[in-house]
Amino acid sequence: MRNLLPLIGSHQGGRSALTCRYRCGDACFQEVPNTSDNEYAGDIIAGALSRRSMMRAAAVVTVATAAGTMALAGPGVRTAEAVPSAGRPGSKPKPTASGARGLRFEAVAPNTDDQVTIPDGYSQNVVIRWGEPILRGAPRFDPDKQSAKAQAGQFGYNNDFLSLLPLPGERGRQVLVANHEYTDEILMFRGYDPASPTREQVEIAWAAHGLSVVVVQEENRTGKLAPVTRHPLNRRLTATSEFRVTGPAAGSPLLRTSADRTGRKVLGTLNNCAGGTTPWGTTLHGEENFNQYFANGSSDTDLRYGIGTTATERKWERFDKRFDLAQEPNEAHRFGWVVELDPYDPDSTPRKRTALGRFKHEAAQPRLTADGRPVVYMGDDERFDYFYKFVSSKRMKKGNSRAAREHNLTLLDEGTLYVAKLTGDSPAAEFDGTGKLPSDGEFDGSGVWIPLATGTTSHVPGMTAEEVYVFTRLAGDKVGATKMDRPEDVEPSPRTGRVYVALTNNTDRGKAGMAGADEANPRNANKHGQILELAENWDDPAGDGFAWRLFLVAGDPEDPSTYFSGFPKENVSPISCPDNVAFDDHGNLWISTDGNQLGSHDGLFGVATQGERRGELKQFLTVPSGAETCGPVIQDRRVLVAVQHPGEVDGASVEKPASTWPDGPGKIVRPAVVAIWPKSGSDVGV
Repeated sequence: MRNLLPLIGSHQGGRSALTCRYRCGDACFQEVPNTSDNEYAGDIIAGALSRRSMMRAAAVVTVATAAGTMALAGPGVRTAEAVPSAGRPGSKPKPTASGARGLRFEAVAPNTDDQVTIPDGYSQNVVIRWGEPILRGAPRFDPDKQSAKAQAGQFGYNNDFLSLLPLPGERGRQVLVANHEYTDEILMFRGYDPASPTREQVEIAWAAHGLSVVVVQEENRTGKLAPVTRHPLNRRLTATSEFRVTGPAAGSPLLRTSADRTGRKVLGTLNNCAGGTTPWGTTLHGEENFNQYFANGSSDTDLRYGIGTTATERKWERFDKRFDLAQEPNEAHRFGWVVELDPYDPDSTPRKRTALGRFKHEAAQPRLTADGRPVVYMGDDERFDYFYKFVSSKRMKKGNSRAAREHNLTLLDEGTLYVAKLTGDSPAAEFDGTGKLPSDGEFDGSGVWIPLATGTTSHVPGMTAEEVYVFTRLAGDKVGATKMDRPEDVEPSPRTGRVYVALTNNTDRGKAGMAGADEANPRNANKHGQILELAENWDDPAGDGFAWRLFLVAGDPEDPSTYFSGFPKENVSPISCPDNVAFDDHGNLWISTDGNQLGSHDGLFGVATQGERRGELKQFLTVPSGAETCGPVIQDRRVLVAVQHPGEVDGASVEKPASTWPDGPGKIVRPAVVAIWPKSGSDVGV
């Protein structure tokens, strides 16, 4: 038996101190924002009925209300579909040499190489780097001649979420949309002094945040992509671009500032992490660690959102008073939303959708109900915070007519916002924090969606609807939502409708005064994270109950606390800290990681979710030193990833780089998007 892979670093999830400093404002070293005394899942489990037999029997039982009452379905109603049974540890898959369809590649071994390492038989190219010009008039990138004006026409920094959309009428072209989460000033500017940033450096950073839209051209007979500069759809949105506030909280006094008396116009979008692509052709972008940009927080709501009481790392408050909450106490309320962008209309104003709530949005991925209403699943990326969904009250109109597009751009402004409460079906005494499987052989249970607000109606006692939307975390506290291990990206399977939630890690679970292990979060001091699988009752995304199960408990397969849906662990790749997730057309889930604690660089993994090879997980690539794998897009002929913050290693700077990627020694380290494809011209993994 091989030794367990070594743990590295002392930061949450294995991140460098530099990453913690610039990406999230050292969130893991601050007090946990959620100090509520709502019921922990472990308390709920103690009195829970076992629902396994009911979910699997022909008789239908569903959770009908947030109070947990039961209702039998009448004749003719579809049965509630439980999450599928997994094989037990030690069971053997049907022998095939090549693995699950879509995952038939030689797994990349864990490594610390300063490059993007891909399977044999595949090729790659850098699609676009930070600073490459995409708008007319933007200059070529020169690290020693940066300016805010130049950056506003160039591809932004630290690319995260990616979406590739079709471009009808232009053969071989697609529209690439990218988030730019945050800036690493110490890796951007020579001689950077964190205590005294210049106005020019700050304005460049403002311009490097936000979103990019750029048309890309594929090369014949390969999967290579290249940007089409100056295309009329190309666009940059930055920290100073105009955004509209829409939905039930728009115009609220809680959103008004001295610069915007209406509460409906915001300058900029910040810390856009993962996102989603809608069935009507727009993209969604989650504003995540926005708290770190605001100085001098003082209110209880500021503290609940992790906003500090002193100066910020970047010192933006010195150059614009809106980042100083002592002067503009409502400005922070205008961030932490889901932003919707129409990439096909370069003149449109992106919209912050208040009906989807305000928290540290990691992502937002919709699916449709049977009658065409969008349902958006969302995670709040914080220790002990919650998992949400929004159900629209409007149906999507099909087609690309102006009327249909205008209607569909209102879908996310009206509906009901919910938060999740999970119940396990095993006794609480079986969860001692080690991650040991309960006696029934799997981590699973049921749950309810607790309504928080519908339009202007609040369902939370003591809070108005506007307060629910602006202070959604507090609403979740009041109704007793389940405290989770950093729910990040969420993705519904386009094949089965089951929903997969990446829970990245939580090293504070089980500490004194903190929530202990429960069936959904079974390990104390959880370094490696897990993935939860959820099936809505009757496969109805608009319903109020669901079944759930842990699909994957991450870590070294030799660690007894890991779990791969019962697939033999000697045949899977080690994985740590799942972050972004996506699906391929075969129904496989692809997982990118952030903060690998197993001694290897972060990477991209594919795992089968169905059939006899369910749980078979294989590593497809690793990223360079200090980098995180983001924004996977899985197409038939190519895989696209965003390589974020390469070289972000403690002690690194422009003068002392920790990576030479992507352009080699003597060149500045640059975040970039990479495409990978089979040399044979076949589809990926087949």
